[in-house]
Amino acid sequence: MQRSFRTSTALSVVLTAALVGGVVVLHPSPEMAAVRRLVGVGDERVLAVPEIGSSYGVYAFSAAQPGSTAPVGWNPCQPVSYAVNPDGMPDGARDLVDRAISRMSEATGLEFVDAGDTDRRPFTGAFVPFGTAQPVVIAWGDASEFPRFADDIAGLGGAASEQGVTGRRYYVTGGIALSTDTFTDESVALRTEQMEAIVLHELGHVVGLAHVEDTGELMADENSGRLDLGPGDREGLALLGTVPCG
Repeated sequence: MQRSFRTSTALSVVLTAALVGGVVVLHPSPEMAAVRRLVGVGDERVLAVPEIGSSYGVYAFSAAQPGSTAPVGWNPCQPVSYAVNPDGMPDGARDLVDRAISRMSEATGLEFVDAGDTDRRPFTGAFVPFGTAQPVVIAWGDASEFPRFADDIAGLGGAASEQGVTGRRYYVTGGIALSTDTFTDESVALRTEQMEAIVLHELGHVVGLAHVEDTGELMADENSGRLDLGPGDREGLALLGTVPCG
């Protein structure tokens, strides 16, 4: 009887360990995703790897991995969520943002998920617990909140990164601010393509591209009328979409 009791106890421990392991493998939370990577159980890409075209354009990355020229990017095995603050949003701007998001997803192979409306503001430095992410906040404002708008800048965009369990840095949150002087009901209605191009440019910053001096690229510091991604933009965005999973 004593031997039977010990055997049952050992079996119970094994079963408990197996159940705990099942929780680690199957639980969908970002925290458990980090644990899965620690124990060697990785995630898979959400969307297909983007095709990298021939190099005949110009691009630059916003940040590189420590001691490397490899870019910092978003984890392609986790969706990138975004939320819109509707305060001051012009009529029709939400559809414009969603179209730009779709174009950026196609260019990077990153999945973007609409987290709905939010009262958060971009670039407020919200704390992001390790192993998690906060939605990219898209909002409208004026120079009293975003002083750079006083210099005739139509938008601001960027992202914040953290070092993951593998030592690689990944973006975990970001923001876009759009000028209410530029984005008006009239401009969105009559110059829709131009307004959408501004949002697409700022999304380029969010996913990891920096400005370039070539006016043939949408990521040029000063846009000369380009409405679509240039060849260098597309190559850089595809490379950002092919970073290893975190």
